[in-house]
Amino acid sequence: MRERGPPAERDPADLLSFGVVNLDKPPGPSAHQVAGWVRDVAGVDRAAHAGTLDPKVTGCLPVLTGDATRAAQVFDDSRKGYVAVLELHAPPPTDLESTLSTFEGRLHQKPPRKSAVVRRLRQRTVHRLEALEVDDRRVLLEVVCESGTYVRKLCHDLGLALGTGAHMGDLRRRRTGEFDDTSLVTMHDLADGVAFWEDDGDADLLRQVVRPAERALADLPSLTVARSAAREIANGAPVYAPGVVDADLGDAETGALVACYTPDGAAVCLGHLAGDPDAETGLVAELERVLV
Repeated sequence: MRERGPPAERDPADLLSFGVVNLDKPPGPSAHQVAGWVRDVAGVDRAAHAGTLDPKVTGCLPVLTGDATRAAQVFDDSRKGYVAVLELHAPPPTDLESTLSTFEGRLHQKPPRKSAVVRRLRQRTVHRLEALEVDDRRVLLEVVCESGTYVRKLCHDLGLALGTGAHMGDLRRRRTGEFDDTSLVTMHDLADGVAFWEDDGDADLLRQVVRPAERALADLPSLTVARSAAREIANGAPVYAPGVVDADLGDAETGALVACYTPDGAAVCLGHLAGDPDAETGLVAELERVLV
């Protein structure tokens, strides 16, 4: 097992090989194209984005680099936050706020015709839907929703419910799980950070732009395992109770995705909770993905 060491003490090469960039996606390219740019600029063999954004959509697009792409599944169920412009086709009715409130909770949606997934009815949860500002026929909406919610379809359905008709105008993503728009960086920031490090040995900007990939796992229940256990896990062994030195599981239930770390905070693997970490023997977590 090659140990990366404590996240805060990694050298720039290790940071790039197991990092995450909280990128401010520009309008124009697809999320896939942006991830490819990050891969090339960072000089790594792989990069993976945390949830598709249409080419015109901007905002929070965390991108995992190098070996961190193995952990991309942690974003599958992450809560998303957006600001969207609802373009009404007639003046807004007086019951705008009450209609918006009816769209909070569990909704049925069928993906749009242009989507990349099978068009079958599915359920998604809208946690918050609020009008931040109304200007004539334009409504600035704040949307907090489950991953996989189609905001464009939500705007269309809102128009039907309001009786005015509507479509989505501009859309910007403000949050993806642990990442939000208070710490966004640009492709220019990344390119400058890599250039300063490679040309002058100055890694200060790079460390501001690329964060240790463990940040992407921060929302998961966690297990801390002994170094001897980490070496076994790196070779494909599951997590057994004797190797667990600490646990922070909250209310996680059997089957929940958990992250495992060495005592100095370096990520070892993702697994699924299978037993009691306080037991003297027995299986604690089935191995899902090795990260070292």
